[in-house]
Amino acid sequence: MKVAVGVSGGVDSSVAAALLKEQGYEVMGITLKLCGDNDFDCKDAACVCEKISVLHKSVDFKKEFEYAVIENFIEEYERGATPNPCIVCNKKIKFGKMLDFAKENGCEKIATGHYVRTVLSNGRTLLLKAKDTNKDQSYVLYSLSQEQLSKSIFPLGDLKKSEIREYAQKLDLITAHKSDSQDICFVPDGDYAAFITRKTGKVYREGDFVLQNGEVIGRHNGIINYTVGQRKGLGIALGHPVFVLNKNIVSNTVTVGGEENLFYKYVNVENVNYFPFEKLNGDIKAAVKLRYRQTEQPAVLHPTDSGVTVEFNDMQRAPSIGQSAVFYDGDTVIGGGIISGAYNL
Repeated sequence: MKVAVGVSGGVDSSVAAALLKEQGYEVMGITLKLCGDNDFDCKDAACVCEKISVLHKSVDFKKEFEYAVIENFIEEYERGATPNPCIVCNKKIKFGKMLDFAKENGCEKIATGHYVRTVLSNGRTLLLKAKDTNKDQSYVLYSLSQEQLSKSIFPLGDLKKSEIREYAQKLDLITAHKSDSQDICFVPDGDYAAFITRKTGKVYREGDFVLQNGEVIGRHNGIINYTVGQRKGLGIALGHPVFVLNKNIVSNTVTVGGEENLFYKYVNVENVNYFPFEKLNGDIKAAVKLRYRQTEQPAVLHPTDSGVTVEFNDMQRAPSIGQSAVFYDGDTVIGGGIISGAYNL
């Protein structure tokens, strides 16, 4: 079988390609050019492919990435949401455009260095957590379609990171000691507001900080500079800690208050994607994550006309509109979607 492996220039994707080659697959390495100048990563990826004797191609998807990921990221921030661009990139670029390119080049499947597993059950491909739970990346792949997931191979799902490093060292790969990337690729310094301002050329006007009763207590310096749950950098002195509770784009106000006001029992989720089934027909118990590094929390999923309402056993801190909620049954990903709101009865 001919497989296209997304080789990013990092150790994980390098080992994924090497493992598949060792297992007898016909491997083609693909490096995606998405943003900025990643010639260094392209060179490392090409070097790895040469070392393990597989074909390497670099593909320029910068225009597609700009439209599908960066523009979406800016639009979501401007409407007051907190998006996760990596999830969008996986759905539309890495397992979208790359899969299309792979098919056009005679490949039956694609593979990546993501730490997840898959299994076929009742005619559907299910997404499972990686054996190495510290590296598990199932949260950022919850939105993949059945077509995308069924055409994907994840060689690292049963391995630990330490084993990946050892294998890369054994093969003397140039990426063996390369550190993992942590930040959003197009905002390496983590200053999202500065990136958006540079990109759009817009001036995001000042507005009012308000309490929940509407009392104005200060001025903010542009609504894109704040996220729900934020405490530092507000410049508000009330004699006690205050946090961002929500943002209103229409009135250009940022509501602040005590941390106790950040906790919610019910979270609405839209644009839901499921793996074991097409549709949720009744209430089910699940463990739910509202952010990538959070431990799953016990909850009940209630299907709605627009998606799901998640009823948590315990109130959850700062569910953020635009972020993703992902549902689990043990190691199996039930599905997930985009947070659209939160409330208490």
